[in-house]
Amino acid sequence: MMGTFTKSFNGAGGYIGGKKELIDYLRCHSHSALYATSMSPPVAQQIITAMRIIMGEDGTTQGAHRLRQLSENTAYFRRKLNDMGFIIYGNKDSPVVPMMLYMPAKIGAFGREMLKRNIGIVAVGFPATPITESRARFCISAAHTREVLDQVLDVIDEVGDLLSLKYSRRQKPRPSLGWMAEESHLQD
Repeated sequence: MMGTFTKSFNGAGGYIGGKKELIDYLRCHSHSALYATSMSPPVAQQIITAMRIIMGEDGTTQGAHRLRQLSENTAYFRRKLNDMGFIIYGNKDSPVVPMMLYMPAKIGAFGREMLKRNIGIVAVGFPATPITESRARFCISAAHTREVLDQVLDVIDEVGDLLSLKYSRRQKPRPSLGWMAEESHLQD
């Protein structure tokens, strides 16, 4: 199992958990283990404290409440983006929401248009992704209110229309010929 402390815990670094043989191999052969510095003690303590809050070891239900709120915010944000016609990648429960831009030229345009509307975004393109899988990445938080999410979604909707980013939009159903014939007959 592998994960990040950067997004999940507002810290730095990440973790890998597995069998002892795997961890020993990574320690001996990984560039990050050989050439990088260790996690700083304040960051390690921040992560430990966050874990204690999440597990309720601080004597409150604050961690459970935040996890529930994060789950609700994530589901809401993903559902709204999908409803608008955007293509979303990633695990449906992940608060890191990748919205596909596809074309590398749209990375800069999307970032600039969002910034014009006072929203900073993380855009990811080649070489971090395959060249035709550029994306914008949104990191949802338990601290986001529904109002904040709706404001951001409104801006994404507007910029998505401007840059033609709604790739999964369904065509509006065309009227059947029978319906058109009836309309034509009524106009005569």
